[in-house]
Amino acid sequence: MPSHPASHVLTAVALSAALVGCASAAAPSNSTAKQAKPTGVIKILALNDFHGQLESPGTFRANVDAPVVPAGGADYAAGYIAAARAANPNTVVVSAGDLIGASPMVSALFHDEPTIEAMNRAGLDFNAVGNHEFDDGKDELLRMQRGGCHPTDAANSCRGADVGTPVPFEGAKFRFLAANVVHKNSGRTLFAPYGIKRFDIGGRKVKMAFIGMTLKDTPQIVTPSGVKGLLFNDEAQTVNALVPQLRAQGVESIVVLIHQGGVQAAPSPVDINACVGGLEGSPIKTIVGQLDGAVDLVVTGHTHQAYNCQLPLSTGRLVPVTSANAQGRVVTEIDLTVDTATDDVTNAVALNKVVDRSNVNITPSAEIATLVANYKTLVTPIANRVIGSIARDVLNTRDAACNMPAGDLIADSQLAATAAPDFGGAQLALMNPGGVRNPGFTYANSSANEGDGNVTYGEAFTVQPFGNSLVTMTLTTQQIRDVLEQQFPNCFGQTVFARVLLPSNGLRYEWDHVQACGAKVRNATLTVNGAAETLVSNGEVVNGARTWRVTVNNFLADGGDGFSVLKGGVNRLGGAQDIDALERYLADFKAPNPPYDPLAANLGKPRIVRLDGGTACP
Repeated sequence: MPSHPASHVLTAVALSAALVGCASAAAPSNSTAKQAKPTGVIKILALNDFHGQLESPGTFRANVDAPVVPAGGADYAAGYIAAARAANPNTVVVSAGDLIGASPMVSALFHDEPTIEAMNRAGLDFNAVGNHEFDDGKDELLRMQRGGCHPTDAANSCRGADVGTPVPFEGAKFRFLAANVVHKNSGRTLFAPYGIKRFDIGGRKVKMAFIGMTLKDTPQIVTPSGVKGLLFNDEAQTVNALVPQLRAQGVESIVVLIHQGGVQAAPSPVDINACVGGLEGSPIKTIVGQLDGAVDLVVTGHTHQAYNCQLPLSTGRLVPVTSANAQGRVVTEIDLTVDTATDDVTNAVALNKVVDRSNVNITPSAEIATLVANYKTLVTPIANRVIGSIARDVLNTRDAACNMPAGDLIADSQLAATAAPDFGGAQLALMNPGGVRNPGFTYANSSANEGDGNVTYGEAFTVQPFGNSLVTMTLTTQQIRDVLEQQFPNCFGQTVFARVLLPSNGLRYEWDHVQACGAKVRNATLTVNGAAETLVSNGEVVNGARTWRVTVNNFLADGGDGFSVLKGGVNRLGGAQDIDALERYLADFKAPNPPYDPLAANLGKPRIVRLDGGTACP
């Protein structure tokens, strides 16, 4: 397959190191017997789905019997990396995507430059692109690699003089990898498809290749305009096509870094080193089962889960398939034993470890801690500003019908921002659940000490970090019904996962998963100015040609999450950013006004009703 020229692809780092894990068989008395070749251990430290989480996201436990410990933080992640490299200089640090994007405010406000700078100092070697790397489009992602200031936001870019890093922004010192992301016109990969490391083991240079890629469905879960002109190819086919190229360069040890994953079939908290259910039915198991037998290790991500599996390749050979939870809570430590006679991996041992901030044997990076503290100083006055209040938790958890309290609040804020005729004349709003980040809005006082029930701008930003803008469009009743049908797997072009949209107050619908595509939405009504109108009755559209004004974010408006019907909306009017609409809405619930109560009777809940008796949102 077309790719960057070899001069752009090869990342060769000769690591001078003493022989690690040397083992040799004693020579037999027969003088003709040959001395066994030494083996060496190459250590890989793997992260995934870091999402710019420079500070600790809180506590974590490795399994139900393990202690709950403070976990994560870029300074401690760097400490674990430093300790591993001190023990074995033949160490590589990799990430399986979503290193940036959907980040906390301390990174996101500065366009994730802080995360890139922190990972440079931590010693990251490779990052396979994930879907969130494309949140701001391919040009901004290229800037993350190359450096330079943001083209339109000088105030929040290139702040090195304030935080102690070079000016302009230095860009990533590690390599982004994108084997299956190619330009439509040229066929060239957006970034190098792989990187090669050279290790000194017993005086011999051993090569190891790292192929990086994202899930092929990335265009359906990012803003389409951000990946315009790019193709996302099949993951397994991409890897298999690269194997002969790597073999021609003398590479026998191959690691795949892929932003796709699975989930253990076990209740939380899962054992981070288990593989309950064998990832059965997951996209990653299918992909691994199609990979060439030359692959030695698969490091995965995307699902924010921890697992430590052995899965079969296309040849039946078992290889480690790992994932390290998310947000820097866990790091996967993999020891690959390499036979220096053949450069083949002869053994692989993987272990997921909690990045434990109470571990006295780990020295956190003071340089990174200072870097994060300096950015925190810049962002704190903005983040700690109180913008509203809530009467109880408003979380991003979903019930069996897929109602989500935090999503309801956001949909209502978007309707309020666009209801006036001059701002779009919206009659309903729809919010995608993936755009409502964990944990939603919590009642308890935070580290900002804002007080119980108060919502800070930083908390709101954590829930809505993408900076999407609102778009109000005209849709027919038929199109609204078709959008609602596209919520379900394999319906009207939707892919594997269900993505049940969150409606604003006034829209109520009932769905039945047992019904065929096109008939899952059984009944739907929309109440506008006190008058209820029937949109769907017993699975049939009512007055399908009637038009309505509907607000969504620009991600959905461009057909994101597989909602291609929304691309047909007409008479579009652009609006405010989603975070600004949310701030304005919450201002009405700021003291001395009563707080927002998600259980208030006037909010029209439940807005989504499930008829098939299912017990969990699909």
